[in-house]
Amino acid sequence: MSVQTTQKADAELVIQRVFNAPRDLVFEMWTRKEHLDRWGCPEGMTIPVSEGDIRTGGWFRTCMRSSDGSEHWVSGQYREISPTERIVFTHAWDNETGERGHETVVTIAFSDTGDGRTRMHFHQAFFASQASRDGHAEGWNSCFDKLATLL
Repeated sequence: MSVQTTQKADAELVIQRVFNAPRDLVFEMWTRKEHLDRWGCPEGMTIPVSEGDIRTGGWFRTCMRSSDGSEHWVSGQYREISPTERIVFTHAWDNETGERGHETVVTIAFSDTGDGRTRMHFHQAFFASQASRDGHAEGWNSCFDKLATLL
């Protein structure tokens, strides 16, 4: 597995990974609830609640619980699900009253490397601050480490 994380600008996050698995399996890990619930939160957190409709025009809402018991809710809309090729969705943290915070757009593209592995290009934009972007980079990379282990 190779890992590359870059920031195009203060407001954007780009992560590239190569996973030791075929593209259809990597895509399935992103689009099946039973898989997402296993790797879709950073190390040290769990997903006690997740719901949604993973399809173009669908939605999601997930609770990530940290080891101290604090809960972090995230929600969004699926703008595009193109099997084995691309996923686009919005991403916003919900506050204690359920109101959505600043929204970003996540775009994930999958391609074959030619040797049975999958290249994932992850892009998230536009962040309200560099600190938010950096926090997301840490969280997503932790998630992708878990995904690599599962694959």
